[in-house]
Amino acid sequence: MSDLANLKWDAQGLIPAIVQDASTRQVLMIAYMNADSLQQTLDMGETVFWSRSRGEIWHKGATSGNIQKVREIYVDCDEDSLLILVDPAGPACHTGEVSCFYRNLTEVTHA
Repeated sequence: MSDLANLKWDAQGLIPAIVQDASTRQVLMIAYMNADSLQQTLDMGETVFWSRSRGEIWHKGATSGNIQKVREIYVDCDEDSLLILVDPAGPACHTGEVSCFYRNLTEVTHA
């Protein structure tokens, strides 16, 4: 059992959160949380993140209806990232794909 006070936040006060479907174990997305969004997640039982691009808290699914009900939250061994197991109400990706990881990187170019 890890204590919230032990979490290691980055210089911007964020921690990465990997979101995984609790039933299928498919990785759905990665997002970032700050202390407030993590507390809201714990209080609501649904995922709430910090949007780095918009600079604001966002409740996943608030506009789309594709909320993610939290089943469990795990902390990694270094206490610097989270794994959140959820029951998704719909696609995780804003494109409509089930997972944000739907594209295969087939070629890597080295400069």
